[in-house]
Amino acid sequence: MSAKDTVRRNKIAIQQTLCGDHRLILNKVHENNLITRREYNNLKSINKEDVEGHVVELVDKLVNKGEESCQAFLNLLQTDEDIKMTYPELRSIQLNGTCFLPKPVQASSVDDSDVLPPDSKRRKEDKQYELNSQPTGLCVIINNENFTASKARSGTNKDAESLAEVFSWLGFRALMCKDQTKDQMERALRCFASQSDLSQLQEFNVQEWSGSGFTALQEAPRHGDAFICCILSHGRKGVVFGTDEQPLSIKQITGTFKPTAQSTLTGKPKVFLIQACQGGQVQHGVLLEDLQADDSYSLFIPEDADVLVAVATVEDHVSFRHKTDGSWFVQSVCQQLKEGCQRSEDITTILQHVNNEVGQKEGCSQPGAVKQMPEVRFTLRKRLVLSPHRD
Repeated sequence: MSAKDTVRRNKIAIQQTLCGDHRLILNKVHENNLITRREYNNLKSINKEDVEGHVVELVDKLVNKGEESCQAFLNLLQTDEDIKMTYPELRSIQLNGTCFLPKPVQASSVDDSDVLPPDSKRRKEDKQYELNSQPTGLCVIINNENFTASKARSGTNKDAESLAEVFSWLGFRALMCKDQTKDQMERALRCFASQSDLSQLQEFNVQEWSGSGFTALQEAPRHGDAFICCILSHGRKGVVFGTDEQPLSIKQITGTFKPTAQSTLTGKPKVFLIQACQGGQVQHGVLLEDLQADDSYSLFIPEDADVLVAVATVEDHVSFRHKTDGSWFVQSVCQQLKEGCQRSEDITTILQHVNNEVGQKEGCSQPGAVKQMPEVRFTLRKRLVLSPHRD
């Protein structure tokens, strides 16, 4: 595979990783003469709302320059010490056990040896979250089907069952709250964050997946080594709706689980899967021309660390749901988890497959007229690898 095809094929994973420090990669690309001074100044001053926009423009610029620039870019990502230290995730981006990026000629064979000194082995292990608890953790599903002023979300129960089934298979206790108002959603999430007892959860009609369906909750929930929260509802830009049509921001949902001194989830991965429209626009397709810190450790972590949010669609756009078969996004997530977890792929790689699969779907008979593009953003510090339950 050519370097240009390699960059294109793994564009999303590369861009998400480089968003960790977009200024560093821009400066490194310029220092190595992969872009001109004029291009550097233009990229540095583009008017974008977030860092992802800067990285996307940079990668697109390099792809458009052709094969030689793409090969030099891939070599830079793997040989520059500052880049390797700043973006350690580049080494762990894998597909079917093979590294996404081709090995550059100047890579040392010593670096690829399976024989590692004790310190190196420890560091390699530190890059993956440890999931040893039984159960692995909680999977909380808020499933809003019936609304006061809009049509029922037909097909959402299929999504809830699919999520419960796959996360139970991965060792989680799958709990569901059905048809929650905005206020109920807020209070229910706070209860789960604080591990409230059964009496406090009764008003939310919490049910637990039994293997064939949802039944009444018999035992108080307790957090494990990871937490999953799935919100199935209507929504608009940055929010999801309660059944009373009132908005609850996605930022507030994730903020409910921010670590505190008493939190049992501090330092543990927290994944949020949001199936909801993020606006009223229909996304269209575009025809492609060709389809080819150092080593010291701090005792403190940022309070916003260890979070992954995957939303069914990018801002301002609708997402699609089949009345019987469920939504494009959730059904793809469940299928890709079933396949990817058996290959020991990490969650970000699996969600990249979801992005690709959903992005290829067509919403009408005219190709490219109605499309959907999920969005993933994360502050995970390590690889999150979920495994089928040992039992």
